[in-house]
Amino acid sequence: MRARAVRVLAATVSCLFWLNGCETSTRLGDLFQSNTAATQGVASQEDPPTTGSVRPTAHTPASPAKASPDKDDDVSLGKTYFRAGTFNLAERHFRRAVELHPRDLESWIGLAASYDRQRRFDLADRAYDQATKIAGPTAEILNNRGYSYMLRGDQRRARETLLEAQARDPGNAYVKNNLELLEANLRKGKAG
Repeated sequence: MRARAVRVLAATVSCLFWLNGCETSTRLGDLFQSNTAATQGVASQEDPPTTGSVRPTAHTPASPAKASPDKDDDVSLGKTYFRAGTFNLAERHFRRAVELHPRDLESWIGLAASYDRQRRFDLADRAYDQATKIAGPTAEILNNRGYSYMLRGDQRRARETLLEAQARDPGNAYVKNNLELLEANLRKGKAG
């Protein structure tokens, strides 16, 4: 047992000498003392002079945070993610926009469309209802809701809703395209 303790002590001392070689100090006593400058970095030294790559400027305080977040940022990001097909991120940004500005029609329509693409139709219906409360049954809302019904496979409700949208805005190209798409789907269904 005593021989084992001597071997452990000898190994410890040799490790200390080996580790001491890793230090910048050549004194063995430094090993057992805390070197605060080494352990705390160069915080005790003055700031180094500038490198010349950036001109020194007077210290300016950080700009204050915005008092209220900008819904346009979230709407813009929502649209970007929607166009990219990342509907979960689009939904997140549109949802944040409607939480900040609950009377914003564009945010509600974007949120509803994002829910449609995620096949979360119950939430899409709620968002369309909110948009309708704000602006009434506009051609845009009816068109999007009609497309939502198409995604669900409810061709009858899609047709009724799209025809109502067309009655409100006969020249709307989006409504026309969705009606043509619906008719093509109906012809495929009858042929198949």
